[in-house]
Amino acid sequence: MDGIFLQQMVNGLTLGSVYGLIAIGYTMVYGIIGMINFAHGEVYMVSAYLAAIGLAVLSFFGVQSFPFLILGTMIFTIVVTGVYGLVIERVAYKPLRNSTRLAPLISAIGISLILQNYVQISQGARQQGVPTLLEGSMRLSIGTGFVQLTYTKIFILIAAFIGMAILTWLIKCTKLGRMCRAVQQDRKMASILGINTDRVISYVFIIGAAMAALAGVLITMNYGTFDFYAGFIIGIKAFTAAVLGGIGSLPGAMLGGLILGVAESQFAGMVNSDYKDVFSFSLLVLILILRPQGLLGRPLVVKV
Repeated sequence: MDGIFLQQMVNGLTLGSVYGLIAIGYTMVYGIIGMINFAHGEVYMVSAYLAAIGLAVLSFFGVQSFPFLILGTMIFTIVVTGVYGLVIERVAYKPLRNSTRLAPLISAIGISLILQNYVQISQGARQQGVPTLLEGSMRLSIGTGFVQLTYTKIFILIAAFIGMAILTWLIKCTKLGRMCRAVQQDRKMASILGINTDRVISYVFIIGAAMAALAGVLITMNYGTFDFYAGFIIGIKAFTAAVLGGIGSLPGAMLGGLILGVAESQFAGMVNSDYKDVFSFSLLVLILILRPQGLLGRPLVVKV
């Protein structure tokens, strides 16, 4: 039993770290403009296809070394996915920024459907796959059981941690981060002080898309398969993680992702994998009943 628990803990941390990376996109956009980007799950889905394309192109040109292969794929995927994030902001959000809250929501759902159908038509409806890039594993003995740690899972955990560390440094220690925090606190006052709020909002969409791209590469490495509908379920799970941790809080997004991933994996391993999604959303409902602002979120303060 101890071995199963620890194995599912490792699986949950791996899955949760990826949920957290995608949840960052939701929480950053909400923190800046107070709206949910419901096309964000499809941005992740597009990044999975881009990762496969990047791997195929680099392999075609003879790149076989794992460090160069994965680094080149990540750079390509993050850059192109960032462009997708920028286009979504310019098309679905910027023209509707001063309209009612419902208009950008409907527009984002429309972009989500457009991306799904665009990928389905251009890449086909069949499930796609990539070969295993990092083979091998290590086995740790725990009491009477053992824990299997694949090198892929270790790499995912390290890459997710590095990605979150870079984002934290960007937000806390750079001029762009200070502008993002200023716009988040008071967009009108930030504009009066000379901050180009439109440009900051565009940067936030690009950063969120880049985090989704990193998650897309890591999930593609872990599972090896994906399809044009993959963004819907992952997107809903990541949104759940963002709300669970406290939407608008970057540490909350990562914490919510880890909690959701571990809870889902433990329930799947200990109880029944068929109802793991039901358990995950039940956990969300319970947290919101007990703490509506999420674990690390702050209560809404009305400015007068």
